[in-house]
Amino acid sequence: MSALCSIPNLSDYYPGLAWFDFQGVTKKMKVLVKRFDKLFDSMIDQRQKLDRNGVGQESKDFLQVLLKLKDESDAKMPLTMIELKALLMDMIVGGTDSTSNAIEFAMAEIMIKPDVLRKLQEELETVVGKDNIVEESHIKQLPYLYAVIKEILRLHPPAPLLAPHCPSETCTVGGYTVPKGSCVFINVWAIHRDPSIWENPTEFRPERFLDNKHDCSGNDFNYFPFGSGRRMCAGIAMAERMFMYSVASLIHYFDWKLPEGETLDLTEKFGIVLKKKMPLVAIPTPRLSNPILYERDY
Repeated sequence: MSALCSIPNLSDYYPGLAWFDFQGVTKKMKVLVKRFDKLFDSMIDQRQKLDRNGVGQESKDFLQVLLKLKDESDAKMPLTMIELKALLMDMIVGGTDSTSNAIEFAMAEIMIKPDVLRKLQEELETVVGKDNIVEESHIKQLPYLYAVIKEILRLHPPAPLLAPHCPSETCTVGGYTVPKGSCVFINVWAIHRDPSIWENPTEFRPERFLDNKHDCSGNDFNYFPFGSGRRMCAGIAMAERMFMYSVASLIHYFDWKLPEGETLDLTEKFGIVLKKKMPLVAIPTPRLSNPILYERDY
């Protein structure tokens, strides 16, 4: 789905030709939408059966809240099943490969810098314990890890052009006239590597974020990996937690090395979502002395 969204579509430039679907983009999209629809129907049916049986009533999950809102919606603020599924689609398409790609970039950058890996492992050992598992409650106690995550999001923002913007009225930005209805993309990748803003901008240096001057709130236009304003990423809180928890777990549980004779290539592949051009291949070696900790049921 992300790949199809990234394809330059002839129909977008010549709307009169959209009916012909020369590149087959619409056809392929419709096939994917049907597959997603079946997936959502299965999830919703399963959730509704559990609700009818009184399972999970003590703590509601996100889907339960959406279904309740749909059932209780009024004429002024209706929530239809189609809109509910569209919201689930946004979450899944927007929150899966963007996170996994960011984790891949993080592991690659960390492996290139052994001193960063050592500092992370020392911080995790202090906060989590050498023979304990990483919990979400530990995340707020790991400032160096947070600095590493921020630096990864600076160098390799998951959405390098952010979400497209469309002005409702003609406006002037930085001396340039932006006509009403224009499709505007913000090159946050270039902003994050601007040498007039960042010292040694292409260098991976997490220490630049230890002073907490920059956050991901979108209020600082020198650093806004999740966008800003009303078009800011809706899943920022979930993304930060998933990103930090995943990297913390990988670093704490394993030592990492490249296969014999391999070298790391950090070349990026541009699209709506930023990817590594060459996938990372790394060999893990267990660090924890208690093997039972690796058998935890997630």
